[in-house]
Amino acid sequence: MKLYSLSVLYKGESKTVLLKAAYDVSSFSFFQRSSVQEFMTFTSQLIVERSAKGSRASVKEQEYLCHVYVRNDSLAGVVIADSEYPSRVAFTLLEKVLDEFSKQVDRIDWPTGSPDTIRYSGLDSQLSRYQNPREADPMTKVQAELDETKIILHNTMESLLERGEKLDDLVSKSEVLGIQSKAFYKTARKQNSCCAIM
Repeated sequence: MKLYSLSVLYKGESKTVLLKAAYDVSSFSFFQRSSVQEFMTFTSQLIVERSAKGSRASVKEQEYLCHVYVRNDSLAGVVIADSEYPSRVAFTLLEKVLDEFSKQVDRIDWPTGSPDTIRYSGLDSQLSRYQNPREADPMTKVQAELDETKIILHNTMESLLERGEKLDDLVSKSEVLGIQSKAFYKTARKQNSCCAIM
């Protein structure tokens, strides 16, 4: 699970403006990083332009998922992640980032802003924090703990059943042994009774 891009954009009437973005392109080759970053920016702008205000969507492009959230006030966020990254966590991140952004950056600056002029520094830290959804999102953490507990319980139940099967085998063997012991006891008693000294 990996996040590659986290962008905040403004959906204007005629065009979409990139306000701020953070990227993690370390998994790509050094020579491809700038091209990949440009493509992520282009894709983010295109998805926001084609999304309606007040909507959330996930768009699949090859092995990547682009999660977009466009608020009614035209502020938008895009997360680009691999296909394994949980959608719910991505939308939680987008909502959190857009709320923080709207509190720290004046609404007047949104239509004319650019990454150089907007003073907001929370994207890089959020991008790195949400790389591991289990640590960043409490619900995902609880779900992971529940899954681990379920696996442990399943293994415990299997071992109990195996132990139960072994006990059943011992009980059946002891029943057979009980019959053989009784027969041996009777035979020994007969043998001893004929040799008894009076």
